[in-house]
Amino acid sequence: MRLLKDLKIDFMGRRREAMVFSAVLILIAIVALAMRGLNFGLDFTGGTLIEVGYEDAVELESVRAGLATGGLPDTTVQHFGTSRDVLIRIAPEAGNAVGSDLSDRVFSSLSAAAEGRVELRRVEFVGPQVGDELTEDGGLAMLYAILGILIYVALRFEYRFAVGSVIALVHDVLITIGLFALFRIPFDLPVLAAVLAVIGYSLNDTIVVFDRIRENFRKIRKGDAIAVINTSLNQTIARTLVTSFTTLLVLSALFIFGGEIIHSFALALIVGVVIGTYSSIYVASTSVILMGVSKADLMPVKKEGAELDSMP
Repeated sequence: MRLLKDLKIDFMGRRREAMVFSAVLILIAIVALAMRGLNFGLDFTGGTLIEVGYEDAVELESVRAGLATGGLPDTTVQHFGTSRDVLIRIAPEAGNAVGSDLSDRVFSSLSAAAEGRVELRRVEFVGPQVGDELTEDGGLAMLYAILGILIYVALRFEYRFAVGSVIALVHDVLITIGLFALFRIPFDLPVLAAVLAVIGYSLNDTIVVFDRIRENFRKIRKGDAIAVINTSLNQTIARTLVTSFTTLLVLSALFIFGGEIIHSFALALIVGVVIGTYSSIYVASTSVILMGVSKADLMPVKKEGAELDSMP
């Protein structure tokens, strides 16, 4: 910790490289969202989710063939943890059975096609109307969170800092969601909750940095804005790295040992914490510099007649 406090790293000297790096990540995220889209989970699309286990490793093609033989050709099949565990998602369609009837039909088809024993482990059903409601409510939750943050930063900071914090926030959320679109990772309610948590984490980290920058603008008499921001970042880097490291330790444990059910949730938080730490150092601070912040913008405003009030 002592060594971290004595650092004199020229963070802003690398701001152009950081801008290029962020621009590339954002471009990839936008293209992935536009071309591939999010792979919405059962919570948003509705349908039936069935988890089955086999005695031995099974190929997905043989599972699809067994379902097609049973009259269920349009299904999404994927391994769930190991090659013996299979997750089957069936979209809601007119004429399809639902709930226990559909799960019994799937289980019978797989048992008839499999060489060994098949175990039915889990069945979840979400109606299309419920899925639509969850999609709408989830979108509104994110909208309200961002709106509340906009009001908060507008009241707390000078407008350049407020805009910089919002830019960093959009940067983090867009890259996190873009990763899920790029690799077609299922996006469900736990992942949406993780994205909302990333919004809070990113904003908190940025506020700590901005508070120190604002304080140093008023304390440090020598040096330009870049020098003051570099000093502030070096003073807060210990806190930033320790907080991020301890958070990542917990999230890594969830990702590795938590099981497939919270795998996507932990992944979203891990990506969000890493990107949020990076953005609070480079994206937010660089945005403030590009908007031309200066010491004069942050000096306390003197009230008229203050000298007279101080006279006996």
